[in-house]
Order: sequence, then structure tokens, then C-alpha cells
Amino acid sequence: MTAPVRLPRWVWIGVITLACIAGMVNAVGYLGFEHQAVSHMSGTTTLLGVALARGDWRGVADLWGVLIAFSLGAMVSGLIIQDSTLRLGRRYGVVLTIEAGLLLLSIPLFVRDQIWGALLAAMACGLQNAMVTTYSGAIVRTTHLTGMFTDLGIGLGHFIRRMDLPVRRLMLSGLIISGFLAGGMLGAWLFRALHYYALLIPAALTGLTGIGYVAYRHWTLLRLREGAPA
Repeated sequence: MTAPVRLPRWVWIGVITLACIAGMVNAVGYLGFEHQAVSHMSGTTTLLGVALARGDWRGVADLWGVLIAFSLGAMVSGLIIQDSTLRLGRRYGVVLTIEAGLLLLSIPLFVRDQIWGALLAAMACGLQNAMVTTYSGAIVRTTHLTGMFTDLGIGLGHFIRRMDLPVRRLMLSGLIISGFLAGGMLGAWLFRALHYYALLIPAALTGLTGIGYVAYRHWTLLRLREGAPA
């Protein structure tokens, strides 16, 4: 069996927090006026196919908009970070700040029952999901869980066959699933109490995570400089 790999503390905290944020945003989007998932696009693409088959052109326009918005968010992230590997030193704080702004802007649009609220929330999720593709060979997705459950299933098959387990990948998958589930529950409770203003919570968490990341990055770089030979 493969020995557990010690992940940096900022990876643990960041992965759980971002998955929880995505779960909250998706729960609020789903419970809203269009019952539209905004953090993953598989269901949205399926609904688009159904709308096309039915000739529901308003639905087609709305669903295409969500898909495009998510992709635009990923594009913006790619322009800013310019790398798919999770590594301390990337400009994640900038991306997280933009995500917080998009979530804040989506609230008044959601309150007015406008599709633009869902579009901005989907863009925020695309931005977050594209921040990182891999960490040390393990696929990292914080806004949807298909790959995470697939990895867990593969790991179970390896365990039954007494093969080496990809411990790092399984640990990340478990963290992301748990964080997303907790976020979905919290988002549902917040929506019941605050309606669309529940998005203030993930917006604040995203902003604080971005600020925390920037602070941790500068602290780490300062320590490295102090430890460097003169």
C-alpha cells in the first residue's frame, strides 16, 4: 500500500473551503427561481438537449448562457494564472477576489429573478474550477464530484485486488466530496433563512480565502528569504 503523502496545510484548507463554497453556490442556484445548477455543466448540457428537442427556445438561450458563462470564467482564470498545476506563488488571490465580486453582483440580479444572476454565479464557478487542474498528479476539481467518486471507485477496486492505492488522490477526493456536501447543506439552510442573500456567505468566504492565501504566500516567501544564505 502506498504511504500517505503529507500535503501542505494550505492545500488542505483551500480544497475544503473551495469545495464548500461551490456546494453553497450550487445549492442556492438550484433552489432559486430557475432551479439551475451553476457549478457543474453535465446536467446543464443534458437540459439543453431536452430544451432543443422540445423547441423551448427560451430555455435553450438560458442554458447556453450558463454554459458560456462557466467557460468564460474558466477562460479568465486561464488568462490570470497561466498554469494548470497547483503551486504556491500563483495569482490565486486575484482569481478568488474576482469570484467574490461576481457572487456579490449576482445577488441583486437573482433577487429580481433575472437569468443574469445565474450567469454570474456560473462564471464564478468556472473561474474557481479552472484555478487548478492537478496537484502532484491528482486531479483537483472543487465544483463538481464526478471525477472524485470515480477516483474513489477506482481506489476501491485496487484495494479489493490488493494493488497499490493512490492515497494522495483518494485523500483529495474525500476532502472535496465532504466539503461540497457540507456546503450544499449549509447553502440550503442559508437559502431558507436569507433567500438569495445567502450568497453573501460564499462571497465573503471566497474573499477571505483569497486574502488568506496572499498573506500565507507572502509569509512563506519571507521565511524563505530569511533562511536563504547571505
